[in-house]
Amino acid sequence: MTDLDLCYTPASELARLYRTRELSPVDVVQNALNRIADVNPTLNCFCFTYPEEALEKARAAEQVFMNDGENAPPLAGIPLAIKDFTPTKGKVTTRGSKLLEDWVPDWDPVLVQRLSAAGAIMVGKTTTPEFATSGFTDTPLWGTTRNPWNPDCTPGGSSGGSGAAVASGCVPFAEGTDMGGSVRIPAGLCGIVGLKPSLGRIPMDIIDTVFDNISHFGPLARTVTDATMFLDAVQGEHVCDIQSLPRCDLSIPATSDVRGLKIALNINLGFYAVDPGVEANLRTVADALRHAGADVTEVDLDWDKSVVDDWTGTWAVFMAAAYKNLTDVPLDENRERMSKGLAALVDAGQKIDAVTQRQWEFRRTGQWQKLGAILDSHHALLCPTMCIVAPSADLGDNDFGELDDNGMLLGMDMTSPFNYTAQCPALSVPSGFHNDLPTGAQIVARKRDDALALRIGAAVEKAMPWASERPDI
Repeated sequence: MTDLDLCYTPASELARLYRTRELSPVDVVQNALNRIADVNPTLNCFCFTYPEEALEKARAAEQVFMNDGENAPPLAGIPLAIKDFTPTKGKVTTRGSKLLEDWVPDWDPVLVQRLSAAGAIMVGKTTTPEFATSGFTDTPLWGTTRNPWNPDCTPGGSSGGSGAAVASGCVPFAEGTDMGGSVRIPAGLCGIVGLKPSLGRIPMDIIDTVFDNISHFGPLARTVTDATMFLDAVQGEHVCDIQSLPRCDLSIPATSDVRGLKIALNINLGFYAVDPGVEANLRTVADALRHAGADVTEVDLDWDKSVVDDWTGTWAVFMAAAYKNLTDVPLDENRERMSKGLAALVDAGQKIDAVTQRQWEFRRTGQWQKLGAILDSHHALLCPTMCIVAPSADLGDNDFGELDDNGMLLGMDMTSPFNYTAQCPALSVPSGFHNDLPTGAQIVARKRDDALALRIGAAVEKAMPWASERPDI
């Protein structure tokens, strides 16, 4: 039998119960495996599980707590999931692609090494769209992943498997990657916490370049404190990533005092068509922060759709180069084995010239100057994570992008612009429900101040607690 209360117990509480010997990691990991078995036939959030290895590590963790629990690693015995985009030594890593369905990496990235050193136990790997290229988790290799709140809907992408796994109580937190919102999109659509840290806060060593400036690792969790615990375990500079940052001070549990902070509120970033229900919930978050002592003022950001268009082009060039680095096989010879979205991205990227890319950087500079001016006089920007609640899982990225009668973008996510300002951490926290589906608020803090983003998120969590909300699955 699966203990649902245990499924939804935060990692921070599990760690406490382990140390007082009120709970065994063996029971928790077995319960996590039971929950995966319960929900995965419906949600398809895991493509691999490792029950024997996970239980063996749980028994070892149990002995640690029996012998010297006070000195146990911070995440000892906590079950977690790793996204199938992230290599894991000796375990098949497909990245959702038939091109890699037999790839068994012989190394662990720094993030996985640090999670293991902190004592976390990987119970499985979560589904991702092919090469993490979509806001919908639908892959030619593993099929469609679904939202725990309504299985007819998408959990988002590309860390959709991780988002669904956390929201459905399989694990208290999971790893994701975020190049255009791939942590925050599932967080927003699944009603959980998702953090894109400052660029370099977690060393990025799983793509073909250390000079990319839109790519991040980040946690998906059910509480801000759990996301902070994850970040604290894996942060810090490393020689593998020339852009990696030193450790920053993080409070565990997360500090929630926002008295005296100045927060800028913006509903549409200047060009998005935002669902009225999403806007209403965001304004409720703004009011909660005001009541907690923050000064929240509505501002104009005055961006336009070019920020999304330019990011999309940047992503296409990245994927075209990554494809060429992966294989010498011409795209047309692999096209039938690939998702239409990935093939279209590679096609588009191959046609973009270097001068055009440099012009995007010029525009990107102007976009940063507008956001930078706001963050110079405010501690953070508050905006929606998503324009809408979770759409049908049968749709895809190409079903969005038109303009409405007022010239506003009919999009889904509002996340990719903040990968273009990658040094600023961006945190998605639940903001309520609309049409029985979660909505999210996005907190974009001053550059490299991850603790500030988490602090504001903790204040929202304290004022509008969401931990008791569980999907009926």
